[in-house]
Amino acid sequence: MDIARNVPELISSHSLRLRIHDMPLLETHLLQTHRELRLAHLALSVMTMGYVWQEGERETVKVLPRSLSVPFSEVSQRLGLPPILIHADTVLANWKKRDPDGPFSMENLDLLLTLPGGESVRGFFLVTLLVELAAVPGLKSILDVINGVQYNDVAMVTKALDVVGQAIDSMTKAFKLMHEYVDPSKFYGIMRIYLSGWKDNPLMPEGLVYEGVQEKPMEFSGGSAAQSSILHCFDELLGVQHEGSSGAFLRRMRDYMPPSHKQFIENISSRPSLHSFVLQQADEHLTHTFEQCVARLVDFRNYHIIIVTRYITIPASRAKQLRANKQGLAEELDAIRSAPTALEERGTGGSGIMTFLKTVRDETKDTSISQCTNGNQVSPDPSITEIQKAASTLTTE
Repeated sequence: MDIARNVPELISSHSLRLRIHDMPLLETHLLQTHRELRLAHLALSVMTMGYVWQEGERETVKVLPRSLSVPFSEVSQRLGLPPILIHADTVLANWKKRDPDGPFSMENLDLLLTLPGGESVRGFFLVTLLVELAAVPGLKSILDVINGVQYNDVAMVTKALDVVGQAIDSMTKAFKLMHEYVDPSKFYGIMRIYLSGWKDNPLMPEGLVYEGVQEKPMEFSGGSAAQSSILHCFDELLGVQHEGSSGAFLRRMRDYMPPSHKQFIENISSRPSLHSFVLQQADEHLTHTFEQCVARLVDFRNYHIIIVTRYITIPASRAKQLRANKQGLAEELDAIRSAPTALEERGTGGSGIMTFLKTVRDETKDTSISQCTNGNQVSPDPSITEIQKAASTLTTE
């Protein structure tokens, strides 16, 4: 834990790898509770990412030393999680309240463990936590939707769907805090590489050998928003169909979730179709509420595209310009210039990020009842139109 709490400082002094090589081989059998195991997974995963990426895209390693790989694999096996940093580590298991009786707010939250990037790391993980928290009423209402469909109770389904729609709306509002707490150059130039895995990553094409676990290199995707259970739950509830490579990637990301989360998502998908129920009932209020849910999910995904544009696409374009010009650079642009070139077009999970996000957004639009009946588009919420206008004014200058 002493090493895990000081990963940014140890990376800065180029001494994290040395400290990990000197570690004793930890035994994991004394870890008993779920909370202990999740804390161990978080600590070992932060240390692993720091070890692998200590020198950035230079001097990448091919072997994770036994002192990390053996306990990490044992803890991961007990939790049913992969031995790499995942969304369930950095966001779901990585927070504490400053005042235990105080609110869930940015002012009252801290990270347990962090990575290089300063306050922007705190902002990125805790804003994401607030997005997860905003989803809770909607997640709870999924059971009411399912029961309402089962018992043919239109009023029950409509009421529960309204809660789901409001929760998705609250998620988008929480997401907007990203601009306030995360610096694009810090995220792009410093943080991103530490969320990157060793699958579909040109920097580590062969994967990583987990010493003492398996002789053959293993491949795992890096941390990704696609590993969050909440949107998978809402997609399954609303009947959003993700096909092709985007669908395959999303299904694979379920293996990076706590097993109970994956099971819950699969349970939703095995229930009678809400989409078919809404079409069959042809109830105006129910149809409108369903459409609102779909429209708000489209809004959320539109906003995700805007965030990625600001935090990845624009800095990537700027980095290319800076490398081409080779002129004197302002200090704040150094981080962008030194960002790994291999990640310019990809998400940390290994996906071609903008194509993926637009495909997923469009597949969400296709779930609309109006799309099914007369091919009309879901009307965008005025707020998202304003956001898109604002995004169009962002330049790479």
